[in-house]
Amino acid sequence: MKYVVYAGGILLLTLGIALTIQSNLGASPFDALLVGLSLNVGLSVGSWEMILASVLICVNALLSKQKPEVLGLLTAFITGLGIDVWLFLLESWAPFEIWYSKLCCFGIGLIIIGVGTSAYLHTNFAPIPIDRLTLIIQKLVKTNLFLARTLIYFTFLLAAMILNGPIGVGTLLTVFLGDVLLNFFMPITKRALDCILTNSRISQNHTKDHKRSIT
Repeated sequence: MKYVVYAGGILLLTLGIALTIQSNLGASPFDALLVGLSLNVGLSVGSWEMILASVLICVNALLSKQKPEVLGLLTAFITGLGIDVWLFLLESWAPFEIWYSKLCCFGIGLIIIGVGTSAYLHTNFAPIPIDRLTLIIQKLVKTNLFLARTLIYFTFLLAAMILNGPIGVGTLLTVFLGDVLLNFFMPITKRALDCILTNSRISQNHTKDHKRSIT
């Protein structure tokens, strides 16, 4: 069940990312960088997700002087694949030209990102390279998480601007509302997952007892 939640969380996360990109209001600094690289260098957005995540894993290993967290590559691969699949499926939609349709698409995407990320984080499986980098920078610079994440976002934002990535009002919204939505959904998804896991254990125990009674 843990791996189902892990896969489902990433599935929702990547759908949300694709919707924010498709809205044309601006994506998060990291996602805007991915789109900028795809447009200027080539390869798909998901491919650059995998490449940059691999680079970040190596950077994290060097900065922390520890072995690379190889499981992060699994998350990067699934996330990159998910982004490409969702963007391909959403291409058949009519382009969002009216402001309220763009806002609706972006808002739904941002909420789905919060739900998917919270579900994924509760599994404690396969670390996210960016989150790991945030903790490392916090420790090295001796600052708080907010300033460490702001520094990383600012770096990605500059790179995305240089590559003409989709920077806009949506970019600011993802930065300021992303953590707020995540903190809002974390306890909700925890209660839902605890309920699901409890029912799953009860069902498994009932099945085992039934088999024993038959034998």
